[in-house]
Amino acid sequence: MSNPPSRSLMKILFSNFLNSLKPRQMKGNFVGEDYFGNKYYEIPANPSLGQRRDQRWFEPTEKEAYNQEVTAEWEAWLRGRRKTPPTKEELMRNLAIMKMKAQNAAALEAKFAKPKDAAELPKNPTGMGSFPQYDEYEMMPGKGKHEK
Repeated sequence: MSNPPSRSLMKILFSNFLNSLKPRQMKGNFVGEDYFGNKYYEIPANPSLGQRRDQRWFEPTEKEAYNQEVTAEWEAWLRGRRKTPPTKEELMRNLAIMKMKAQNAAALEAKFAKPKDAAELPKNPTGMGSFPQYDEYEMMPGKGKHEK
């Protein structure tokens, strides 16, 4: 029987130390841009350095704005739910669909909108009138339908 190869603790420590001295990639590779102007970057995974997943991020058009919009396709790529970044054709097709849906919604709203001068129901009715009243049930126990 042959002995399995042994791991030397000193060898592991020394190799990890040498790997830590190697220069790391700090600047990402440019991957693409969306129609908002956000730029997307990626650093590929490097399992030899213990990096199992790709590092992905985006640079917004306005650095100080906290409510940045990111398209659904790019967000899926950023979160790792899709492996390849979206293409320009895919982004433009989905943007056209989004605009068409907004136009259709505006047309339906204009078609079915109520006139503003129509009488509106009270927003929050209170009291006994706010509850449904059924003829087969008594309003007060032991009394008739309309007795109080």
